[in-house]
Amino acid sequence: MNTSVNIAGVKFHNPVMTASGTFGSGKEYASYIDINKLGGVVVKGVASNEWLGNPAPRIAETYGGMLNAVGLQNPGVDIFIKEDIPFLRQYNTNIIVNIAGKTVDEYVEVTRKLQDADIDMIELNISCPNVKEGGVAFGTDTKMAEYVTSEVKKHAKQPLIVKLSPNVTDITEIAKAVEAGGADAVSLINTLLGMKIDIYKRKPVLANRVGGFSGPAIKPVAIRMVNQVYNSIKLPIIGLGGICNGEDAVEFLLAGATGVAVGTANFMNPRATVEVVEGIEAYMKDMGIKDINELIGAVQ
Repeated sequence: MNTSVNIAGVKFHNPVMTASGTFGSGKEYASYIDINKLGGVVVKGVASNEWLGNPAPRIAETYGGMLNAVGLQNPGVDIFIKEDIPFLRQYNTNIIVNIAGKTVDEYVEVTRKLQDADIDMIELNISCPNVKEGGVAFGTDTKMAEYVTSEVKKHAKQPLIVKLSPNVTDITEIAKAVEAGGADAVSLINTLLGMKIDIYKRKPVLANRVGGFSGPAIKPVAIRMVNQVYNSIKLPIIGLGGICNGEDAVEFLLAGATGVAVGTANFMNPRATVEVVEGIEAYMKDMGIKDINELIGAVQ
């Protein structure tokens, strides 16, 4: 039974990876799961310099998911290269670095610093809804999406994934724009924009007022968008949004994803990623499928 997939020339021994911001760099999860079993680890967003993130409270539970307005808090790329890459290189898994910036120059700077780093791919985050500068403006405007993609691509030695925002009228237009800008793959969806109000204080629960909505409740939206993008561009797709088990992952593969990323489920179940891998294998065995690639885009 073959579970390996190829995304932009990079081989994954299975299609399952982590979603950025939900797994750190893996250190917190290493005592719960065997990271070797994952196709890849997409690390928390890394910027050119330290980001402190948004003020608290910045997490809120909701029906079927959660809101977060962490704001891409991270220690910066230099510390990431020094401390996190050596840790992840102990494992037989691909390292995908999610990069963040507030300007095109900041995206380029962090990309340049990663040129000679021992990583496998870069994921360009132009779609984070809880960062006021950069992310949303780039991710929801076709011209800016194409421009920032092309500028980063000039300096990226590794294959470039662009992470797409669902907070747009037509996600296929953004997908076409980043394809034109030179992206090697796309990942979708990032979080939807949401809000929760404390009815007794009559104030938003999050200090940032709004945050990214993720979890099982967004999966139907993510499936629809992955299928739309699959039918509109030629790039490989990493699908994410509400994946909790193997059946969820298979649904994304059938919709057109070559890889899948597990996010919010990690907070509920630290073994979620490995259980998704096992669930896909069980499905393939039950259905008599010898090669996982037979599933990609196979929805009738």
